[in-house]
Amino acid sequence: MDLIKAMQTFAKVAELGSFSRAAEALDLPNATVSQRVSQLEEHLGVKLLVRSTRRVSLSDEGTAYFDWSQRLLGEITEVEDRLRGRVGSPRGRIRVDVPASAGRHVIAPALPGFLERYPGITVELGSSDRPVDLILESVDCVIRGGNVLDESLVARKLGEFPVITCASPAYLGRFGTPASPQALEGHRAVNFFSAKTGKAMPLDFTIDGRVEETPLPHRVGTNDADTYRALVVEGLGIGQFPSSGVVLDALADGRLVRILEAWDPEPFPLFVMYPRNRHLSARVRTFVDWAMALYAEVFRGGPPSASVVAGR
Repeated sequence: MDLIKAMQTFAKVAELGSFSRAAEALDLPNATVSQRVSQLEEHLGVKLLVRSTRRVSLSDEGTAYFDWSQRLLGEITEVEDRLRGRVGSPRGRIRVDVPASAGRHVIAPALPGFLERYPGITVELGSSDRPVDLILESVDCVIRGGNVLDESLVARKLGEFPVITCASPAYLGRFGTPASPQALEGHRAVNFFSAKTGKAMPLDFTIDGRVEETPLPHRVGTNDADTYRALVVEGLGIGQFPSSGVVLDALADGRLVRILEAWDPEPFPLFVMYPRNRHLSARVRTFVDWAMALYAEVFRGGPPSASVVAGR
């Protein structure tokens, strides 16, 4: 038995609560995963996992061993990184998940330079507006907007976008330009709904120092940020957006018109996040630092500099 591989396999089963999920994450046959865990339990003389038809859970001894093995495996990885000089030239696969619009307009254009700078890293980039479970889906880090509610994640703030209210010239020509949030009767919005809960997100306005929700009727809705913006550009209703580069471009060329500026809601924060209890490998740390530098340029209002695009 290879003790380190057996510990790594056990830790992945414990983390995901499933032999089959662990096998998929480790790219191993189910039988190999089961065999390694059984050999580890036999070696230690204790049952680490409690198996049921629906889920695998940790025994008391397994809980203690999992905590200890996580620390030890993290230290082993750190030592290997340092001895092999991989802090400067990291290697391996990382799984990243980002919002669809960020993946399309920010990450993808800059990623070739990152990969050129770090030829040993392979990036699997998930791009959607669906919140992912980093543990169950074996994702190393995510970029997400909004307030951070999950204390199991480390969140490093990339910056924040002002949120603005917009409509198309065609829409305003048909329905008129509202002078205040109180004048929105007779107007309609494009509905943006949560990909996770299906719940619609009403327009927000700052009124007398408080952010107040202002629901409007709608004829169409979506859960994709780029589609949402496109529907507003087509004149199907009022929308609110973080003022990213693509939104500013639509304002500059007249496809969108900013309205109700005096009542803008609170800014929209953006974070890069990773699990708090998982060792941050050199390759993931490299990507996180690169994303921080990339978005520092974005939030300064210009395209990423050549050095950031190249991953330096």
